[in-house]
Amino acid sequence: MEGSCSHRGCWSKRMLHRNLRGTTGLIMRPQELLLLLMLRWTEAHMEDLAFPHLGDSSQPLSRACPWRCSCPRDDTVDCAGLGLRVFPDNITRAARHLSLQNNQLQELPYNELSRLSGLCTLDLHSNLISSEGLPDEAFESLTQLEHFYVAHNKVSMYVALRRCIPAGSLSVRDLGVGAGEAGNPHRDQMLLLLQLSVAPQFLPRTLRVADLAANEVVEIFPLTFGEKPALRSVYLHNNRLNNTGLPPNTFHGSEAITTLSLSSNQLSYLPPSLPASLERLHLQNNLISKVPRGALSLQTQLRELYLQHNQLTDGGLDATTFSKLSSLEYLDLSHNQLATVPEGLPRTLTILHLGRNCIRQVEAGRLHRARGLRYLLLPHNELGASALPAGTLRPLRALHTLHLYGNRLERVPPALPRHLKALVMPHNRVAVLGARDLVSARTLVELNLAYNRLASAHVHPGAFRRLRVLRSLDLAGNQLSRLPEGLPASLRSLRLQRNQLRGLEPELLAGLNRLQELSLAHNRLRVGDIGPGTWHELQALQVLDLSHNELSFVPPDLPEALEELYLQANRISHVGPEAFLSTPRLRALFLRANRLHMTSIPAETFLGLAHLRVVDTAENPEQVLVQLPPKDRGP
Repeated sequence: MEGSCSHRGCWSKRMLHRNLRGTTGLIMRPQELLLLLMLRWTEAHMEDLAFPHLGDSSQPLSRACPWRCSCPRDDTVDCAGLGLRVFPDNITRAARHLSLQNNQLQELPYNELSRLSGLCTLDLHSNLISSEGLPDEAFESLTQLEHFYVAHNKVSMYVALRRCIPAGSLSVRDLGVGAGEAGNPHRDQMLLLLQLSVAPQFLPRTLRVADLAANEVVEIFPLTFGEKPALRSVYLHNNRLNNTGLPPNTFHGSEAITTLSLSSNQLSYLPPSLPASLERLHLQNNLISKVPRGALSLQTQLRELYLQHNQLTDGGLDATTFSKLSSLEYLDLSHNQLATVPEGLPRTLTILHLGRNCIRQVEAGRLHRARGLRYLLLPHNELGASALPAGTLRPLRALHTLHLYGNRLERVPPALPRHLKALVMPHNRVAVLGARDLVSARTLVELNLAYNRLASAHVHPGAFRRLRVLRSLDLAGNQLSRLPEGLPASLRSLRLQRNQLRGLEPELLAGLNRLQELSLAHNRLRVGDIGPGTWHELQALQVLDLSHNELSFVPPDLPEALEELYLQANRISHVGPEAFLSTPRLRALFLRANRLHMTSIPAETFLGLAHLRVVDTAENPEQVLVQLPPKDRGP
């Protein structure tokens, strides 16, 4: 027994035995009795590392915390971002949360981790740890570990290679990876092998969250994530996993996983035997060209499925691919090679993203089952004149947004859903807007027809009349020569920049007393072509953009509510003292790149503009003298 005790314990026992042997009677001398009691008391507290030595202050010591780290609670040790190269010592055994992220650690010493059997959270994010520095036995003692973060490290396969080759039988020189070693015929294969990565073969059964993202993992073992009944989230994105490195039994016995991220790997088909408990599955940025039949037949709780940026074609899907996903709400198939809308879409689907594919036509029956669809996104496809036949969209009674940006459409799709709120179709080929093209979409709040081919002669005067709740209308980048007729009084934002407007007629803006933003930039407007009273009814207008026109002075009688006025890149050479008498709320004025000179703006021009804070006169022929009014300090 004496040979197995600690140094302090052995010393105290030897002193005790010596005193007992030196005592010849039952009655000890007082000093001997005192020493004996002190030694026994010391021995009883020998395991308490925080207990003071003999002669120390009687005040309790503060709990131990590794140098430079912080310990905000008894069970928390935070050593993040300290540039550590060596695992810190003196970590209390009571630690349950250990944070070591953003350091330069290369390995986890087994002897240190074995002391911390109570750890619940181990955060090693952003270090330099390799597989060799992450030995499997390091986790054997962590029987309570729930959260494990080792993303952004360098888990290498060198340890696996070393285990397969007897010690001393093969050197780095034999592998041909040293300088000048180009003659080894297996050099390329060995170099590749050294670059591969493996996940830990064993992680504790108690695990709830595992983050191994942004490493170079190519292989997962059965007990890495298998047999973990409490495991809920697994993050493996930004690795080098292919289907071989992800065997069918990867998640066997882990039936509580709700989030699985496998994005940005090298998977060529959707992995089989995924947990039935999944709610979110990230598979974007892979090489997936096929979803095997039945691969998603058990995932009835799946709500979000991300398959964008893959190589899916129509042949890689079938009518049953998504049909069993009875809880699916979000499906992203953008940036693939699909030519048609997939079949068998579930009724629960809310958001369907099919942008950046090769879809030329939407077959009428493909969307009828997804009656709960609210957002249909089809931007940057090849939808042409007959791509959306009448009746295709009408069954989508809950549809909120139809996004058709960057296609080849020549007309607004017929028979739009009655409750549609947003129709977004800029950068198409729409050249005609008829009286009834929008008649079924009376609840539209946003209409974007920017950068099409609309000319004033082909926009019917009644095209917008029935859109009584429309708040935003974007007709920028067309060929309009005059303002459209029949603009709804509900408008808050009207964008008409980059057209061919030559004049503004007051009657076409009549009734727009809720309009807050009006953009008329990049047209051919002159002050003389802006009719008297044009701004009269725009009582709520706060932002007016008249930049890049042909104005020679500031238009008169601007709206009283105006706060921002953009007049840059015109032909203005003088700003009179009366220019802003009608705009007392003006905050920002932009006169850049005009024809102003030093004295073009009299000092009294800005009197009364108590809110004015910005006057931009750069890029004029001369530096313009501007005197802002004093700030209103209040009473």
